[in-house]
Amino acid sequence: MAEKAMNKNSSNIMALAPNTSNKRETVCIFGTGDFGRALGHKMIQAGYPIVFGSRSTQTSSLIPKDAEVLSHAEAAQKAAIIIIAIQRQHYNFLTPLAEVLHGKVLVDVSNNLKINQYPESNTEYLAHLVPGAKVVKAFNTVSAWALQSGTLDASRQVFVCGDDMEAKQMVMDIVRALGLTPLDKGSLLAAQEIENYPLQLFPMWKFPIILSFCLTAFFFFYCVIRDIIYPHVYENQDFSFFIAISIPNRICPILALILLALVYLPGIFAAILQLYRGTKYHRFPDWLDKWMLCRKQLGLVALAFACLHVLYTLVIPIRYFVRWRISSYIISQVLNNQTQPLDNTNAWISDSYLALGILGFFLFVLLGITSLPSVSNNVNWREFRFVQSKLGYLTLILCTAHTLFYGGKRFLSPSSYRWYLPNAYMLSLIVPCMVLVVKFVLIFPCLDKPLTRIRQGWERNPQHSAQSNYIINKSAV
Repeated sequence: MAEKAMNKNSSNIMALAPNTSNKRETVCIFGTGDFGRALGHKMIQAGYPIVFGSRSTQTSSLIPKDAEVLSHAEAAQKAAIIIIAIQRQHYNFLTPLAEVLHGKVLVDVSNNLKINQYPESNTEYLAHLVPGAKVVKAFNTVSAWALQSGTLDASRQVFVCGDDMEAKQMVMDIVRALGLTPLDKGSLLAAQEIENYPLQLFPMWKFPIILSFCLTAFFFFYCVIRDIIYPHVYENQDFSFFIAISIPNRICPILALILLALVYLPGIFAAILQLYRGTKYHRFPDWLDKWMLCRKQLGLVALAFACLHVLYTLVIPIRYFVRWRISSYIISQVLNNQTQPLDNTNAWISDSYLALGILGFFLFVLLGITSLPSVSNNVNWREFRFVQSKLGYLTLILCTAHTLFYGGKRFLSPSSYRWYLPNAYMLSLIVPCMVLVVKFVLIFPCLDKPLTRIRQGWERNPQHSAQSNYIINKSAV
């Protein structure tokens, strides 16, 4: 009976005792700078015991209160994972600690000041200094400010690389415990690419921004010649104030339409190349590859111009020039005792032009919303493709029709060609019309069916393709 009671009491004690298996292992952080302190504070919140390794073992109010500060050698002995939150130029102090660090997991979080600043990555340099350690690259894409403020939405992804799979897995477990998303980039050979990533200034935005700037400059001077210089020369009228509202309101929709068409043009080129080659296993030219990679950025820049066009359009009724022109027209009718009858044709064209613009802009905004990672991650591939492809082409059709209705009968009017220069909106129709016409041809069954088969893996001449791939691989070796 006593034995039974003892077993019962012991089982109760075990039930009340904390589950030590869920206790997190101690992590050491070398460095008490901004990033080291912020990362340590975040890890303490996640339940990790933290010990800092520092030159000075004196406690400071900046150090998290639940953390311990020891010398580098003492701190390293207390943990299997050591985060090196120190710049590369100060790595030399690790050499005397090589014996203590043997078999430990060293996590390099450093960045450089310039892209490819050193021949090898900081992580590879660290691995050479401490050859007995398991070195992993991680956390270099997360800022101290983001860790402190908790605003990690923009930098939730953490690139991880290393030669030891077990060490990488340990680091990725820490990344997940902090509420971040680890992305395995492979071996330490990827460390330099990871270190260069935070130093790149909008790499995918470079081409869209430069292209937008060039198109803006071209159409600005084009409109200045037609709408300001021409009236000044032939009619002695000063319309220089058009530079503030009128000309930007013409440039913005032009660029929005052209850039939207350029989002879908590389897909047209890719389809033509695949039909011509009869296979999908040949690489596209580099210029086409880069173009296709920045389609999202082109679309977002196009959406920005469309939004500016909407804002410029909303201020049209309060412009002094517009109010003056309307009042002058009304007074002229009164003085001449004339009333302009309603033209149903022009009313239909005007309302259709506005309706198409509203619908096109609505779908444009929808495309922009679905391109956000928080939205695109919650839809499957088929849904995403339907929105970006089917609705994307519908948006292009509506915006092109919007521009065509805006032109109305002015396409054939001689007054629209000043100095033999067509109106700027006519130029904006060239690229989208080409895209839509070629896309219409590609959906014919005689072209669509073989293209679908090619994209599913079918090849017109498999032997020729295999021979070409062999030649490419041999030349690469």
